[in-house]
Parts: sequence; structure tokens; C-alpha cells
Amino acid sequence: MNILIAGVGGQGTLLASKVLGRYAVLCGKDCKLSEVHGMSQRGGSVTTHVRIGDRVHSPVIWPGAADVILAFEVLEAARVRHFLRPGGILLVNDVKILPMPVITGAAKYPEGLKEKMLEDINGAYFIPAAAIAEEAGSSRAANVVMLGAMCRLFGFDKEKMVEAVTDCAPEKFRELNLKAFALGYERVK
Repeated sequence: MNILIAGVGGQGTLLASKVLGRYAVLCGKDCKLSEVHGMSQRGGSVTTHVRIGDRVHSPVIWPGAADVILAFEVLEAARVRHFLRPGGILLVNDVKILPMPVITGAAKYPEGLKEKMLEDINGAYFIPAAAIAEEAGSSRAANVVMLGAMCRLFGFDKEKMVEAVTDCAPEKFRELNLKAFALGYERVK
């Protein structure tokens, strides 16, 4: 399985990839993770490649080969959608984070991105993950809400995913992340 995670710095792409890597190990699978690409500490675009299988030779997902794109922001989903294979699933946190050129007035946030992706991709899901995470205690747990949604949609072993979240989440945020995961799992059908 090829999973591309896309977001902006500070949204938890690295934690999400670690949880998926740990899940793979718990399932007895091989897993390769790419390095985080982008300006993760400055609010810039960040992508992480996660490849899970019986034997994985490379951490890189080629365009058109991702089974899942887990996007933590709408514009980031549009930016990486060319990685999605035909019939793949696009899970998007239905939130807009304005990039610096938009904030400074040098560019405009593109309109109609969500509508275009819903029109073009049969397996596109837009999830109010930030709002759901707020119910768990903090909108910063939206990444783990998205993991719960992905777990449900793909029929992953829920108990092993909970164990992976438990193993990877920092202790002081563990309960928040477990609650966010449970809400993401429950809300997506």
C-alpha cells in the first residue's frame, strides 16, 4: 500500500507517518518512510511517503501510484493529487490554511478546489477533521482524526492502529490523540 501524506508544517505529517510505520510493523509488514520534504517548521508544504507491503524496496511513491492520499489541507490535496492512482482514495481535512503569498497579497487562494476534486475523483472524502479534533480537545489532533477515518475506510485492524497511536503519540498528548482517533473512526462511514 502506498500512502502519501501532505500538509503544511506543524500539522503532524511526521507523527502520522510514524503511526502508519508502527502499524505496519505490528501487522508483520515491511515499511519504508521517506524523509519529510518541505519547510516543516515554517508552515510550508510538507509531504511524506509511506510504503507498506511484504517487501518494500524504495520509500518513494511515483506519480499515479498512491493508493491513498492523506491531505491535511485542501490546497495541499490539490497540489499532490497527481500522485493518486486511478481508483485511489483521497482523504482531505476540509480546512484552508492560507500560504504566505496569499497572506501578503501576492497571490489568491484558488477557488473551487474541493468541488473540482469531488468531480474528478470518485474516492474523494472531505472530512471536517479540525472540528472533530476540537471535540477531542484540540484542533491540532486533526492528523490523528484523519488516521481514524482512514482506518475505518480501509478496514485496517483498529486495535493495532490504536496500539500504534499509543506507541507513537507523546505521553502528554496520548489521551487526546486516542480520543481524536476514536472520533475519526466513528464519524466516517
